[in-house]
Order: sequence, then C-alpha cells, then structure tokens
Amino acid sequence: MSKVTVVGAGNVGATCANVLAFNEVADEVVMLDVKEGVSEGKAMDMMQTAQLLGFDSTLVGCTNDYAQTANSDVVVITSGIPRKPGMTREELIGVNAGIVKSVAENLLKYSPNAIIVVISNPMDTMTYLALKALGLPKNRVIGMGGALDSSRFKYFLSQAIGCNANEVEGMVIGGHGDTTMIPLTRFATYKGMPVANFISAEKLEEVAAATMVGGATLTKLLGTSAWYAPGAAGAFVVESILHDQKKMIPCSVLLEGEYGESDLCIGVPVILGKNGIEKIVELNLNEDEKAKFAASAKAVHGTNAALKEVGAL
Repeated sequence: MSKVTVVGAGNVGATCANVLAFNEVADEVVMLDVKEGVSEGKAMDMMQTAQLLGFDSTLVGCTNDYAQTANSDVVVITSGIPRKPGMTREELIGVNAGIVKSVAENLLKYSPNAIIVVISNPMDTMTYLALKALGLPKNRVIGMGGALDSSRFKYFLSQAIGCNANEVEGMVIGGHGDTTMIPLTRFATYKGMPVANFISAEKLEEVAAATMVGGATLTKLLGTSAWYAPGAAGAFVVESILHDQKKMIPCSVLLEGEYGESDLCIGVPVILGKNGIEKIVELNLNEDEKAKFAASAKAVHGTNAALKEVGAL
C-alpha cells in the first residue's frame, strides 16, 4: 500500500491530491488542512468522481489530525498564504516560514521515513528551511519549482513554434522567482532538433521572458496564485519518486559544491526515484549561463538570510 499526504487543501493542494488520485499514483491520498471541514469536503467531492472517472485510489480528508498521515511514503507541503497581484514570492517568507516549519515537524513525527516535496513559497527558501529544521539527508527534501517552471517554458515554446507541447523539451534551472529562474534556451529542442531552427533568437528571448514571469502573469489575471499547473507539477514529482521512474526533473535541492555553490537549495536537474534525489545532474553551462546561475544563487542566499531575521532558523 502506497500513501501520500498533501498538507493544505487550498487550490494547489486540492489539485495535487486530485491528480494523484485520478492517475492512481498512490493507493491512499490524505489531505490535511487547518480549516475545519475543508479537506473532508473536498476529499468527499473528489471521491464522488471515482465511478465517473474510473479510479480506485482512496482520498481522505482531515482537520489538523496528523495521526491520519502516519506512514506516508511522500508528503507534499502546500500550506501557507498564496500570492496576491503585485507580490513577489519572497514577500511571503515571514508568514510561511513558521507554517512550513511546524507542518514539517508534525509530519515527521508520524512518517519518519517520508520524502518531503515542498511547494510553499518562497519555494527554494522553504525547502532549505525544511531541510535544516528537520535534519534529514538531502535526498529526502525536494522543492517542486523547477518542474513547474519547465512545464511553463515548454508551453510558451510550443505556442511560439505552433506545435504539440508534448514534443518540446525544455528546462528551467535557478531560483523559483520572477528574476532568478533561468530558462535554458540553448538546450531546448523540438523533436530532438534545437528550437532555434524553428523560431528566431528574438522570439526565443520573448519565450524566456514570458516563462520567468509566468506565475506573476497568472496571479494578475486570477487575482491569486495559479493552481492547476503547480498542483499537477507536485503530483508529477511525487509520481517519479513513488513509482521509481528515474526521470530527470529540475528541482530545488541542496547543493554541496555542485555548480560552484553550497549551502542553499536551488533548482538544478536531478534524477528522481524511490530514494528521492538519486543524482544531481551537472550540465555543461556556458559562461553566460554560469553567470546567471551565480546571480540567481546570490539572490536565493539573500532570501535564506531572512529566515534568521524572522527567527525560523
């Protein structure tokens, strides 16, 4: 029996749980929330689609009862306040740091062997906080951001080329922020061929720019943070772990000398399997890409420093 817990039954958490159940990624999916009745109601609503959609996973909702999360293989942390129009992810740190730390500690009491996937923003810093607060080996604490950013990059590439998004490959590394993510345009391909064969350099730069503000664009349109793609990206990461798929996915992980950086969690390509992070893949970056990554890392270090200011570390 496989079990996944999703903490936070808001838009992102509920979407993640729904995708996990619909795709039968786990036998049991538990949603936990602090607001009375929300997770229970959403779990019941989703379970009433089981016959219509033909899935056999079980969804359970609970209010602040961490005992029901016991023996989870993977736990997904989505809890915290979402962005509002005009806000950066970094502005959420003061409130979300306390929430994420408390949630992570409670989860570990009941699932000491679980792998933790962090979605809460600012995602790189919340991943770093969870890692430091729990003292877990780095393979067991993973930030989801790069999976989402790369999916958005591939969407914008497919729109620019006019092709099927499933036939495009693209990767985003660096921090999960509007100014810190790095769409790797040089590595992007369409059916194995460089996308530069199909669109101009100027158009490719427009795609990269649209990717970097992809979340902010949606926040402006929706009046709150996006949820379908973030929730699905979280489920995508969980599936690679739980099903030991060995997929290469950009994720926020602790670097210890890789890419010339240490003591921070930031997005780089990793191989995900049953042990969580099974390998960090070091790409052969050119000088421009290296400079962008160093600048991104510097910004993430700066955000991490705020954890001490708010007393989270």
